[in-house]
Amino acid sequence: MLVSYKNANIYQRHGIEVLHGVNFEVAEGELVYIIGRVGSGKSTLLKTLYCDLDIDEADEATVLDYDLKTIRRKEIPALRREVGVVFQDFQLLGDRTVFMNLEFVLKATGWRDKERRNDRIAEVLEMIGLGDKADKMPNELSGGEQQRVAIARAILNHPQLIVADEPTGNLDKETADNIMLLLKSIADTGTAVIMSTHNIALVNKYPGKAFQCQDGKIEQVVIKPKA
Repeated sequence: MLVSYKNANIYQRHGIEVLHGVNFEVAEGELVYIIGRVGSGKSTLLKTLYCDLDIDEADEATVLDYDLKTIRRKEIPALRREVGVVFQDFQLLGDRTVFMNLEFVLKATGWRDKERRNDRIAEVLEMIGLGDKADKMPNELSGGEQQRVAIARAILNHPQLIVADEPTGNLDKETADNIMLLLKSIADTGTAVIMSTHNIALVNKYPGKAFQCQDGKIEQVVIKPKA
């Protein structure tokens, strides 16, 4: 399993427990939804996956074979290189082109060869359908295009796991569909995708494993696709 939580308690940064007794597993290539109301713990759970929040209370809490209960600070960058993160508000660097946003990540994660960086950037931009947008600034792109760039940034380092927090939350229906098709295609290549969403219509349309956060608990639920 890429992710295995057993009887884990999840806390917000200021110490308030939001989820108790979490049992949660994710395997290679799975598309996994975390659903629930605002404030139910979805984002807090996702932040533990890449060590933005700690897990101190659990029978087991592992991500990509890292034990989150005992992981050392110096090990976290290595874990994060294997986990691509996509945010609802994109978090692109507004003073840099699309190419420079992606190059910044590669340089920061040890890609020293310029030709390899250029080739990888071109590859991911083609993958997300923005091969002609490398020289654009973020503010010259639509919301859907900015989210595609955020996804490109997340997959640059060939991660085993993508964590996406409401990646379609600020997008119209058609654009959200296109983002879901992209995330599903990534899962189909073997990279697990875990995403939070309140959009049950998308869960119906693009079936995957679903977990619901409610009343301090998280439980696997069956979302039946509409006929």
